[in-house]
Amino acid sequence: MDRNIEELGIEIERRIRLFTEGMDENAQAYEIAELLEQMREVDKERFIELLKSFPEDLKADVLSELSKSAQEDALEAIDAKELADIIEEMDTDDAADIVQQIEEIDETKAEEVLDEIDKEESRVIRELISYDESEAGAHMQTELFKAYIDETIGESVKRLKQMKVEGGLDNAYHVFIVDSRDRFMGMMPMEDLVLQGPDEIYRNVLAKEGALTVAVNPKDSIDKVIELAGNYNMNVIPVVDEFGILLGRITADDIYDLMEKQATDQIYGMAGVQEESEESESLLEAGKSRAVWLGINLLTAIAASIVIGFFDSTIESIVALAVLMPIVASMGGNAGTQSLTVTVRQLALGDIDPKEAKRVITKEVLLSLGNGLIYAVVMGVIAYLWFDMPLLGLVIALSMVINLLAAGFFGATIPLVLRGLGVDPAVGSTVLLTTVTDVVGFFSFLGLATLILL
Repeated sequence: MDRNIEELGIEIERRIRLFTEGMDENAQAYEIAELLEQMREVDKERFIELLKSFPEDLKADVLSELSKSAQEDALEAIDAKELADIIEEMDTDDAADIVQQIEEIDETKAEEVLDEIDKEESRVIRELISYDESEAGAHMQTELFKAYIDETIGESVKRLKQMKVEGGLDNAYHVFIVDSRDRFMGMMPMEDLVLQGPDEIYRNVLAKEGALTVAVNPKDSIDKVIELAGNYNMNVIPVVDEFGILLGRITADDIYDLMEKQATDQIYGMAGVQEESEESESLLEAGKSRAVWLGINLLTAIAASIVIGFFDSTIESIVALAVLMPIVASMGGNAGTQSLTVTVRQLALGDIDPKEAKRVITKEVLLSLGNGLIYAVVMGVIAYLWFDMPLLGLVIALSMVINLLAAGFFGATIPLVLRGLGVDPAVGSTVLLTTVTDVVGFFSFLGLATLILL
């Protein structure tokens, strides 16, 4: 164990030298963070000790790359004054994230940190953390390369050079063009400026070349950010207020994180678990999150069992029904999950307009009906050969058609209705759908058996 700690320490020191020599600083920060995570697994005190020994700029970059649990350990161990120095080295969006985490741990300490940093930066961070996590403003970075429409390219580039020298801007892949009142006029890739002369005025460039004017409001949902990034193939999105004033930008790393979070939320939501709880190191926290939906699932399972109880005498008369019942419910559940998954994903990507609900439902019902007819024939023949009862084959065939129809209809309808009610369609959809397919499956199968066989 000691040898492993020693080896990790040596490797971390080597990476720090490479960082200070300016060799791919972003990659080095990520790699150092990965090594620190390993150190934390074997020796938390050494992990904190090493992190504190880093230069402030490296400390800021590495802290941003650490996992949430590792960040929490670091934020608890580092005092407010030192945290303020680290935060001043960060971009505003990363700084706001760190301050929010400190606030979750200790509100008093968060206030101390904000009081220690530059007043203007403190004001910006306070504004950013005032936005809800689901709003675009929460992920905005105020540092950007801004050019005025009536200035020359040469003048703006001089200003950019000064910003880079002073460390006021880490990356500038786009120029954001504004008027004298800071109203957003459009953005252009930096590479386009290379083709223009230094004396060219931005107004003339816009007239000749045009510029992308797509932007979001800080109160817009992150779903809109993701939708715009995909529709316009954008790796940075401007943020403007209701008057068109340029406030900041959402950069590629945050857009990718938002896309990943959206996909994760959908997967977790359909399984009835929460990302925050699952990422927590507390088994109790994760267990509580899962227990809620398991409890709801238990109630729905009881509902299905009550339906079966209505037909106990039918099952006693024909034992084969007990053997075949799970097949009907299982086929309905799987068919419904297919419809549900497709609908939820299309809603998330913005591919379904509320006016298209009828088309979506019709499509899923027809698909389920087609599959229902095919497998009804297959299962009807199997049941007939298995139990030598032609009418039993008819019963399971009809029940399968009915249940798959219900699965297709409700698999598409449930997420659409939840979206209409303002609820995330991924959350709880699976539990509701399972209830429907179980109840419809058992009721149709046992009800038809009672009518036809008895």
